[in-house]
Parts: sequence; structure tokens; C-alpha cells
Amino acid sequence: MLEFDKKYLEKVIYELFAIDSPSGYTKQATSYIANEIKKMGFSYSYNEKGNLIVKINGKNEVVYGIGAHVDTLGLMVRSIQEDGKLSFEKIGGPNCATLDGEYCKILTRQNKIYTGTILSKSCSSHVYNDALTRERNEENMEIRIDEITYSKEDTKKLGVQTGDYIFIDPKTIITESGFIKTRFNDDKISCCLILCLLKYISDHKIIPYHTLKIIFSTYEEVGHGCSYIDADIVQFLAVDMGCIGLDLNCTEQDVSICAKDSSGPYDYEMVSNLIQLSKDNNIRYVIDIFPKYSSDASAAQRGGNNVRTALIGPGVHASHGMERCHMDGIFNTMYLLYAYITQQG
Repeated sequence: MLEFDKKYLEKVIYELFAIDSPSGYTKQATSYIANEIKKMGFSYSYNEKGNLIVKINGKNEVVYGIGAHVDTLGLMVRSIQEDGKLSFEKIGGPNCATLDGEYCKILTRQNKIYTGTILSKSCSSHVYNDALTRERNEENMEIRIDEITYSKEDTKKLGVQTGDYIFIDPKTIITESGFIKTRFNDDKISCCLILCLLKYISDHKIIPYHTLKIIFSTYEEVGHGCSYIDADIVQFLAVDMGCIGLDLNCTEQDVSICAKDSSGPYDYEMVSNLIQLSKDNNIRYVIDIFPKYSSDASAAQRGGNNVRTALIGPGVHASHGMERCHMDGIFNTMYLLYAYITQQG
């Protein structure tokens, strides 16, 4: 098997996951990726919505697209309550039940950051009869700011207002057994593995068979990350998490090849080719259907782009909650991506 730089992969995992990047607030994260790309000697550009696009010339001019999204789930201030705490709206679909008790940061429009905690409004078993049973959702939860504030006016004086971003602490840990525990494996782990793959290509002077446009998108979690892609892209392969649970085949050690998600079937020939590449290269893979899932490839189709699409990614457990994946699934995804970009025909 190929020898990818695991130390580099771990480095970019810790560094990229530490940069808050909920949908709509991704400039620092894309700047980090752009800086890594620049070190490798590749050229890049941005489109108007902030997607970062890396172009790598291949042995021919036919263009294949590969995409991963750097944006994550998050929260936004909806209003300031009379007692000074904050009501919030979700950005994307975080599982509120997993947010109860989590630390967060509030970013004001004046670039002031306050820390806080996401809590149920029935936060204490010593006080509230329904502390254990109250539903955890936007209506029943709030943000407690780590400042002396007991009224709406107190909080307003801090500069906090409606529309301010609330960043959820990802709590990223890589264990000795190879697990990556963090909130936002979806989909920062794919961004990291693509960076690791690009470093290998750069270090070994690999020329892809087809010209590549690699898109790090910024609005996938809200549905329109790659709704527009360049018209010269004939195939677009989204790299996103593989789901785990129920009757799904995927584990954290696999690369998942998605045959269909909520947007419909993916391109039959592309999916068949990815399966055959996995077999030919002894890559641990599974085929799955994700009925509650859509991807940047789905957005590309809905946006009316004339392109064939497919979806792969490492298995991620407890998606949109406290997520976990494994180095085995990450490396199997990189092996498949390498086989895909170097195949002839």
C-alpha cells in the first residue's frame, strides 16, 4: 500500500479542527487550507461564495472534480432573553440532545469572543422536576454566557446581538488506537485526508491522469455548497462521511461507497468503477444507501450542473453528535481516491 504521511495527517487534523467554521463563517478555515496548498506548490482560487478550488493539471485536459466541505454545524443567536441568557437557532442539523452541557464561544460583530455553555432550560435536577425529561431542542435550551449578566440590557452592553455566531467546542482527540473523536469529522476529516493525499502527490511528483479541480466547499451543511461548479467538470466525486448504524454495512474501518442517498441514485458507472477500483487495489470498502443524507454531489445535481456524480467517505459513528472515525477508514478513503485520480480512461 501507499505510505501516506500520518504525522502530517495528524497535524492538519488538530490544526484545522481547532478553527471554528460553521456554514457562512469559513474564511479562516479556507485560508488555512490555502496556506497548506501553497506550501505544496499547487495553485488555487476562490469562487464568489467562498469555495476554495485547487487545480492540478493532469495528463489530459478532461476535468474531474473532487469535493469536501470545510463548513460545520453551529448555532446563531436568535434573541436575548430577559434574564440575559441567549436563545439560539441551529446552523445545519446538530443533535441538540448531545449539546446539553457543551462549552461554546459567542463571536460578536465587533470580533469580541465570550465563552459560554449550552444548557437545557431545566438544567438542574435539584431545581426542576423535568430536568431529565425535558426535550432538548432550540425552544427548550439556551446559552449561559460566562459574564456577569442578569438582564437583557446587561447582555446587550457586552455587544452581543441577534445574528452572532455561536461556536461549539469540537473537543478533538486522536487516540493511541487510531480513533479520531470530535464533533466535526463531518466533513473536516475529508478535508484533512485530501490535504494528506495532495502532499503525497506533491512530494512524489505524481501527475493525475485527468486534470483535477478539488473544491473545499463552505455551505454544504445548509444544502448549497456545490450547487454551482465549473462547467468543464465532467465527473464530480464528493468525499464526505459514511454513515454507521441500523442495517448499514459501514464501520469506522471502511471507505463507504454510496449507491443512493435522499437525492436519489448516484451515477451507475461511477459507482461501479469505484467498487472495481476497491477490489483491484485490495481496499476495504462497503456499499451503502443513506436515506437521510445528502452531499455536495447532491447539491451539484440539484443546481442543474451537467455532471455525473458519486459519493465516498470514511465511516463516521454518531454523525451530527459526538462523532468518531478511525485511521483505517481514513486511509482506505485515501487509497481509493489515489486509485481514482491515477486510473487511465
